[in-house]
Amino acid sequence: MPRSGDQEVRNGLAAHLTGLWRFGLVLSGSGQIAEELVQATCLRALEKARQFEPGTRLDRWLFSIERSIWLNDIRANRVRNPVELEEAESVLVFDGEEKFQTNILAAQVLKEVQALPSALRETVFLVYGEGLSYAEAAQMLSVPIGTVMSRLSSARLRLAHLNKEAS
Repeated sequence: MPRSGDQEVRNGLAAHLTGLWRFGLVLSGSGQIAEELVQATCLRALEKARQFEPGTRLDRWLFSIERSIWLNDIRANRVRNPVELEEAESVLVFDGEEKFQTNILAAQVLKEVQALPSALRETVFLVYGEGLSYAEAAQMLSVPIGTVMSRLSSARLRLAHLNKEAS
């Protein structure tokens, strides 16, 4: 009989697929690789479901698994063929004039965020995209909380010109 951690993972996995894909896109810069990361993350989560502590945040656990897989792929140089980065515009859906204008700005922001160094990009996504606290992001990235704050400050400085352009 499976433990409750197993059940919690099995029951909650589907609800986090979109967030996992977005994080995979942030990590890799490629929709195709993001999909592969999500698949690998789901497989690993199901294999390691007994290790999940019931009552804790499943999304944080899944993001940690996905990041670990990505870092292992980089270290082992297993990303088979380099895939061209997708333009941010190509992953956004345009629907109506207002959404079109919003998506143009979002595409610019996504493009600029994708151009950030990976450490800044990951931190921005986790804190602003997924709503992790500074402490949660620091724990997940295995860095001090001051490093998270410094990375966010650096990212804001690099992206400040977007705020001026939007005005």
